[in-house]
Amino acid sequence: MKTMTRLGSLALVAALAGCATTSNPQDPLEGFNRAMFSFNDTLDKVALKPVATAYRNWLPSFVQTGVNNFFGNLGDVWSSVNGFLQGNVADGTSDVMRVAVNTTLGLGGLLDIGSEAGLQKHNKDFGQTLGKWGVGSGPYLVLPLFGPSNIRDTAALPVDMYGDIWSYKYPVRWRNTGSVVRLIDKRANLLDAGGLLEDAALDKYEFVRDAYTQRRQSQINGNNDDSDDKADKADKPANSKPAEQ
Repeated sequence: MKTMTRLGSLALVAALAGCATTSNPQDPLEGFNRAMFSFNDTLDKVALKPVATAYRNWLPSFVQTGVNNFFGNLGDVWSSVNGFLQGNVADGTSDVMRVAVNTTLGLGGLLDIGSEAGLQKHNKDFGQTLGKWGVGSGPYLVLPLFGPSNIRDTAALPVDMYGDIWSYKYPVRWRNTGSVVRLIDKRANLLDAGGLLEDAALDKYEFVRDAYTQRRQSQINGNNDDSDDKADKADKPANSKPAEQ
């Protein structure tokens, strides 16, 4: 009986392993991608995650909220530009109003008055804009440090960097310091989702790839508000980057 149980268990494991390694025609670069995923995951475990954990545990929550709101307000500027580029005047106008309200009444963006006033956040980027214009995503691609992407969004990444208001901040030391703080804050916001992924995913790489691809397509199809941004936390625990597909 024990032998049969063991054989059954081995058969189940083999079946699950087979499901986890099924080739994906949208992922012809899987060998490279898995290597980059492993690199990013290791870097996250030894460096970024411990720092983000300390950040969340030791910094007062109102300070963390202020940091998140501040950089989110800057991001709304580029989101509004992409809203207009996508022909979505309503979303573009909403993001412009968010920036105006949060910058003036929200102490430079530290307070998210816009959300309290019912102004929706949209998180649009140039990769989504290209998708709206009919540019295909191309193969899935994992970038070192940046994490999940695809060929189209990788091509759009320099434009998104150019549209990032913080990249023009002077002096340079303040810009660099702020960029590090923003990265740590983003990672801290993904800590809970990362733990969930560790427990739930048989193959973390496949889980992240599929969740990322589906989320990006959903954004391009129109589901691009802040609720989608919260939902995407499950796909980027150790390979986080600005939203794309």
